[in-house]
Amino acid sequence: MSDLPAESRLRVELDSRAYDILIGPGLIGQAASYDGAIRGRQVLIVTNDTVGLHYREPVEAALRDAGHDVDTLILPDGESHKNLTTLDTIAEHLLDNAYGRDTTIVALGGGVIGDLAGFAAAIYQRGIDFVQVPTTLLAQVDSSVGGKTGVNHRLGKNMIGAFHQPKRVLADVDVLTTLPAREFAAGMAEVIKYGLIRDAGFFDWLEANMAGINARDPALIIEIIRRSCANKAEVVVADEREAGERALLNLGHTFGHALEAELGYGAWLHGEAVAAGMCMAADTSRRLGWLSEDQVTRIEAVLAAAGLPIAPPSGTSAARIFDLMRRDKKVSAGALRLVLLKDIGNAVIYEDYGVALDDTLHHYLAA
Repeated sequence: MSDLPAESRLRVELDSRAYDILIGPGLIGQAASYDGAIRGRQVLIVTNDTVGLHYREPVEAALRDAGHDVDTLILPDGESHKNLTTLDTIAEHLLDNAYGRDTTIVALGGGVIGDLAGFAAAIYQRGIDFVQVPTTLLAQVDSSVGGKTGVNHRLGKNMIGAFHQPKRVLADVDVLTTLPAREFAAGMAEVIKYGLIRDAGFFDWLEANMAGINARDPALIIEIIRRSCANKAEVVVADEREAGERALLNLGHTFGHALEAELGYGAWLHGEAVAAGMCMAADTSRRLGWLSEDQVTRIEAVLAAAGLPIAPPSGTSAARIFDLMRRDKKVSAGALRLVLLKDIGNAVIYEDYGVALDDTLHHYLAA
């Protein structure tokens, strides 16, 4: 592992649960990438029928070269399958094949696979190891880091899950070459989020470099992954189980999760819903007197330049979205808490938003 450049490695310092994030080209097919992250011989790769077509064989070969017994479970692709039924499929496969407590699950896919496989690892025999091998930009910069795992329910997104840290994250930038433009744009929503909540300099840099990022310049892609993961790691180390600061990572998510549930999981990609949600959060922040019109315009322009929506679909019900928002995980003691912006690069958790939220909902949504 020492031949990796220093800038390709980030450490998430969580005492006995600490792990590395490796960022660079060609990682998933190298046996050395998995050294030290897998303690037993048995490995179960969990992937989907889209990702598996491209990357199953090199990952299997690398793990076998590293001395492991490898099996692969292929699931159907899509957010609509991120549910308890699919979770049971993974558990049944583990049980049918008598996997032991020293088994490692390798989650090969985007956020859906990472969340599903991670949750299965969290609950199988009360917890087994897993490694994240994210294959979408969104998963590489956000969902693969931090140990959040779970499934969706028709009444709310990610409402059933567990905190379970991976043993390693392999962010192989080569896999992004096969990523459809819409999926790439969805990942950029989470990248832009880091600039908005805590890194104004990064937001400025994204404004200046969006054309090159959209062209998938390799150096720029490595930089956005590195800076995003560095921001995420700092927050996770400070607040692993979301008792405080980590909740700021949910900018736009309370709005976005409600949109996903209302539209039907998979109709909009997660990043698309979060992008519209961040615009709604920015609008609420403006109505509270925190953001200027120019700042809201800058936020909308960066998201639009990344190929993301800046408003929900027309005709979406304000009353229905508010009802779904009240079921969100960020509700505390019956009060809906929103992540809003005091400034670009300065997010806060806020409950006393008064009529500002109502005005935002009715500005964007149907009565």
